[in-house]
Amino acid sequence: MKCKVCTRKAVRKGYCERHVRAYENVTKNYVVWNKAAELPWREYLSEIAKNPVTGEWARDVAEYLSRTGEEPNVKAS
Repeated sequence: MKCKVCTRKAVRKGYCERHVRAYENVTKNYVVWNKAAELPWREYLSEIAKNPVTGEWARDVAEYLSRTGEEPNVKAS
């Protein structure tokens, strides 16, 4: 099975090793961002994608999630 984002082999959750780590960081950090700025998921993804200091793998994941409408597997409080 190929990664949802690239052509590498998927290892977990449908992502390759690099993108699964980025996915976990993106979703985990959403809780922090949401508490601080009360950003909806889609806005959060947009902010990540356009931030110049965001890493390539996280940007890939944010753009993919935004494009597909996939929701986070964490609960924002």
